[in-house]
Formats: sequence, structure tokens, C-alpha cells
Amino acid sequence: MTDSLPAVEIRNLVKDFKTSFKRQPLRAVDDVSIRIMPGEVYGLIGPNGSGKSTTMKALLGLVAPTSGQCSIFGKDSMKVDSRNEVGFLPENPYFYKHLSGEETLKFYGKLCGIKGKALNERVAELLALVDLKEASHRRIGGYSKGMLQRIGLAQALIQEPRLVILDEPTAGVDPIGSWEIRDLIFKLRARGITVFLCSHLLEQVQEVCDHVGIIFRGKMVKEGKLEDLIAIEDQTELIMRNASPELVANIERMIIEDGQAQLVRSGRPRTTLERLFLRETQKQETSKSQSK
Repeated sequence: MTDSLPAVEIRNLVKDFKTSFKRQPLRAVDDVSIRIMPGEVYGLIGPNGSGKSTTMKALLGLVAPTSGQCSIFGKDSMKVDSRNEVGFLPENPYFYKHLSGEETLKFYGKLCGIKGKALNERVAELLALVDLKEASHRRIGGYSKGMLQRIGLAQALIQEPRLVILDEPTAGVDPIGSWEIRDLIFKLRARGITVFLCSHLLEQVQEVCDHVGIIFRGKMVKEGKLEDLIAIEDQTELIMRNASPELVANIERMIIEDGQAQLVRSGRPRTTLERLFLRETQKQETSKSQSK
């Protein structure tokens, strides 16, 4: 029964922030709805200030919605028990620099009520998962940005959550560190863990996500399965193996007649998530300027 519930459900979320005296409130999130099923990897993308982090904070119960509702596995996000099965990695995690990687994980494990042999085994497992076993006794203050993000991800997994929320997980990380974090997200998906991440690194989102939402100025402007979003609707492509030039020239007739050619895939060619994002946000800008 629980597995049939969405891991995340955000319905018509609106969040306004008060500004200075007598000014209109700032609407950071405007009627956003998101539904993420268990085991999916969902990417929320948008420019800085678009409402990504506010949406995540509302889901985590860190800010109260002005209107709308957020739930995690069917539980209201404003209730503390909704976060029992959630791991969170903020954009700029803070750790005690005098502690080692191993000590850091043990500290957070104890906060989650894990003790003794179970804690030692869990810490060893996570250090291996994030490839920090060799650096486990080094002080956090000597870690690189990529290593800090990986120990942060290990911290988010300490209580074996069913949902992991990642806010800009590769911010400030070099290409190798970014690749390592991408690989970790693949591992989480293989374990059946639901991942909700926000990022402005579109290439990375395209590589790891099943579903994507594009948020711009607080509004969701495009949302759905990644494969559907990046399909170019008015074009068709054919990909063949061992096709002769004659077959290419007479493709519709000769593909049936030729005995060696193999039709690998047919359908709509794909654009990139980056092009889709730029197209949708530019449409919003054009629509706004025309309405003035």
C-alpha cells in the first residue's frame, strides 16, 4: 500500500515572502505541482532565484507554504514524522572541520539513534559507497569540495532513507567530482531510493533523471518524462546499421528489400535539455514582454 503512494507530492504550492514596509510580498513559488513516484530520479532545474530551493524547503517543512500542500510518502510535510525517511544534502553543507570523515558520520548516526556495532557497520558501508574509505581518518578541514559533497551525501544516507533530496549537489565541484556524484546517484537509483535534486547543470540532470521540471520565476513552465520533453515533435529520424549509400538514398523502399540493413531505432530525434530549457524560458520572457 505504501509503495503505491507518491514519494513526493506537491500540490499547487505558493510561497510569498514579506519584503520591506508597504511593498508587495515577493512570490518565490507560484502554483507549482510535482509528483514523484518511489524509485524515480526527478530533476528540478531553473536559473538562480527561480524558486528551486524554496520548493525543496517547503517540501522539507523548513518554510510554511502560503497555500498549497506538500507531502512525503503520504504524510504532511509540516509534520515532523514526515521526515523520518528523508535524507537531505543542502547546497552548502557545514561540518565540524576538526572531525574526521568517519567521526562525522558517527556523529550524525548517533543523532539518528544508531549505536554500537550497527553504527560502525553503517559508517564503513557508506564510506565505501562514496569512495572515501582511504580518507576516513583525515580531518574534514582538509577535504576538497568534491570530497565534502560526497561525505555530505553519506551523511544524508546515514539513517537509510527512502527519499534523498539534493540541493545543487555538484555546486563548485570540478568535473571529476561531478562525475563521481553522478555515479553515486546511479547507485542510489539502483538501490530503489527516490532522488529529488535541483540543479542548474543541465547536462548532468539529463544524464541521471527520469523526470524533469523546468521552473522559471516561480512557475513550472515544463514538466514530464525526460524522453518526452527532449523529443522534437515535428521531425523523424532513422538510425541504421550496415546501410549502403543506395539504401540511404532510397530508404523507405530499400529498407524492406535489403537483407543486411538493420533498423536500430525510429522516432523523433532528441534535442538537449539545455536547448529545451533555453527555449521554454525565452518563450516566457517573450510572452511577458508582449503582454506589457
